[in-house]
Amino acid sequence: MTGKNARQNALLRLVSGNGAALGTESRYLLPPSKEVVIGRDPSCEVVLDAMMCRMVSRRHAVVRPLSSSPDGEDGWILCDLNSANGTYLNGKRLEGCQKLISGDLITLAQDGPELIFEYEDNAQATELNKAAVRPLPPANHYLTPAPTTSHVSPPALDSISFTQLFPIISTGKDLTRKAYLIPGMITVTFVVLMFATIEQPQVNQIIVATFIALAAYYFFIYLLCGKHKPWWVLLASALTTMLILLSPILELFFFVFRVILPGSLPANQESITFTELLVRMFFGAGLMEELLKALPILGAYLLAKSLPSPWKERIGVWEPLDGILLGTASAVGFTLLETLGQYVPQFSQTIAQQAGLGDGLLAGFRLLIPRILGSLPGHMAYSGYLGYFIGLAVLKPTKSLQILLVGYLTAAGLHALWNATGVINGLLLVIVGVLSYAFLMAAILKARALSPTRSQNFATRFLGPK
Repeated sequence: MTGKNARQNALLRLVSGNGAALGTESRYLLPPSKEVVIGRDPSCEVVLDAMMCRMVSRRHAVVRPLSSSPDGEDGWILCDLNSANGTYLNGKRLEGCQKLISGDLITLAQDGPELIFEYEDNAQATELNKAAVRPLPPANHYLTPAPTTSHVSPPALDSISFTQLFPIISTGKDLTRKAYLIPGMITVTFVVLMFATIEQPQVNQIIVATFIALAAYYFFIYLLCGKHKPWWVLLASALTTMLILLSPILELFFFVFRVILPGSLPANQESITFTELLVRMFFGAGLMEELLKALPILGAYLLAKSLPSPWKERIGVWEPLDGILLGTASAVGFTLLETLGQYVPQFSQTIAQQAGLGDGLLAGFRLLIPRILGSLPGHMAYSGYLGYFIGLAVLKPTKSLQILLVGYLTAAGLHALWNATGVINGLLLVIVGVLSYAFLMAAILKARALSPTRSQNFATRFLGPK
């Protein structure tokens, strides 16, 4: 049906999903002067099942009618509404809006429900209107139930399928991609290793400390950042920091920051004022250690510049999220080596000399857990915060010097404040720790907003789609 000021009947037809598999046809006529929003929100014109379509945003996409053109032709366009997992048209991710032609396949999220856009003269389709939409469809349909052209009766609400009884059969790749199978497997592996090394206290300490550090990094940093970064790149950042601490480079850092610069501490710290202690910590701990932990980030950036795609994107630092992920991974390596190579052995040996070997080992374990968990508001916070500024400098190269200076001095200042207040008052230490962690979380949120790959960020799947 064509001609001046005339518009062909157009409709959306569900072609995938449980409803289509059961033979129940869902066809929806597109109103000639009204946009049709598709999503999980009950206010949408096409409401998708909130339980089955978690990959679909609340307001995912919209089909809008075009105004009449001078040649009398009309049509419809498809627009993505800044959805978390994207809208795909004929298999390609939609950027902005695109005009629809008959037969176009619309996919909501990469593996989500599919609809076909069609023209049909005198279509016997259901006209979309909000009165016909119910917010709570039954579990065996993608779309909200509405009158259709099909005469197939829907299954009873209390029916149950084989895959409902044995859900592991139907989850497929979602089991590893969306759920927590891999973290669970890692946890089980570490538990078995802990039992296997229970008679070897030093090895057991390493396993326990590594597991706590990895769990803290994964749940408090990686999931909140929401950007995929290969695990071996993050591991390389942590190992590089460990190697630097074990190499002669550390002696060079000591010489610069604690001999040339005023970063050394007197034997009796109580003999100096808080201001002097803060200054010495700023040079000897803040500036020195934050620069040391930033070396793997700078190394990844320089290395990736000479690599071809896609390796340079995977390894390198191209935005603040990259800097945060690599910086916090470097901090994990720093914390593990510092804790297991210095603080725990020294403390265990001191207690063992006073009360026996058993008490010494127990004291070491008691120190181990707060030291590792303390890296969240401590080393991870400072290094991740500086990593944000390194990534921001890459993103905005004309202001890189100013950006790096602000980030370096701020991270070193927070580090120095933590070390100095720890000598004076435990309550102040809590306040500084919370403040440092707040700085890191603020940086993560800002980095996600600035990210050039924001539409691919998976954090919204855990924190709720937009």
